[in-house]
Amino acid sequence: MSFGYLGPEATFTEAALLQLLEARGRTDAARVPMRGADAALAAVAAGELGAAVVPIENSLEGGVPATLDALTQHGRLQIIAETVVRVRFVLAAGPGVGVDEVRAFSTHPHAEAQTRAWLSDHLPAAHYIPAASTAAAARDLGTGEVDYQAAICPALAAERYGLTVLADDIGDRKDADTRFVLVSTARELPAPTGADKTTLVAALASDRAGALLELLEQFSTRGVNLSRIESRPTGDGLGLYQFSIDAQGHIAEPRMAEALTGVHRIARRVQFLGSYPSADGEKVIVDPDMTAQAFAAAHDWLEAIRR
Repeated sequence: MSFGYLGPEATFTEAALLQLLEARGRTDAARVPMRGADAALAAVAAGELGAAVVPIENSLEGGVPATLDALTQHGRLQIIAETVVRVRFVLAAGPGVGVDEVRAFSTHPHAEAQTRAWLSDHLPAAHYIPAASTAAAARDLGTGEVDYQAAICPALAAERYGLTVLADDIGDRKDADTRFVLVSTARELPAPTGADKTTLVAALASDRAGALLELLEQFSTRGVNLSRIESRPTGDGLGLYQFSIDAQGHIAEPRMAEALTGVHRIARRVQFLGSYPSADGEKVIVDPDMTAQAFAAAHDWLEAIRR
């Protein structure tokens, strides 16, 4: 089974894939770099890859639009796991090059934006050359055929391309994290652990007043907390949106199952994208009136009346 990730080699996405493979004892599995989230998930849907890892959420910038949109466009895809990677940037250069010799550097624009304070203090006169990705900047620097002397990249990229780390953890925010998900085709759901998430996409039936509130009430009245909700256009016209939602809990739980059936009744379209263990492993606190036992007792009461 081959696993895709956003390339080139040594990106933060590959680091996330390595974490997931290590947790599964699959460190020898084939890893395939892909050009982007859409290409990676299209390959999964076509059966060309067994699964793919893509970024879905960043603690500083929120959801990743390319991933959120691609997840809804390629048939029956399902998230089966997640992991979180701390976004730590290093300044790396070729052997023998010191910080005082760096006249130009390269990295992805997002990485440059997240390291400006450090750059202002240590490389105020250095020229910035944009790159397609942080790993690409390191890869090209490793060839020795570029017009810059350093790259801002993950430590994994510096190691992979034979560079020397001149400065470690140079990001302006030390608490920046990116959440990655492992996506496969629809299959048997991971078993509930008590520390799970359910991801879905729901399109409103109309843009009338109260439509979103009605959608959210399907979760609140059943004690289901939402950890993320983001709007994305449906592409069907102005004012028509769909919502990408992470809910705390597993579809095997009665409260989650009832919430999803409620959403299905009132939404124009619902796409279930998986129930899977949360990366933090924190147990979901459930109101006593919303436990499986409470739902079972209510069901038994109703059946007794019907009989």
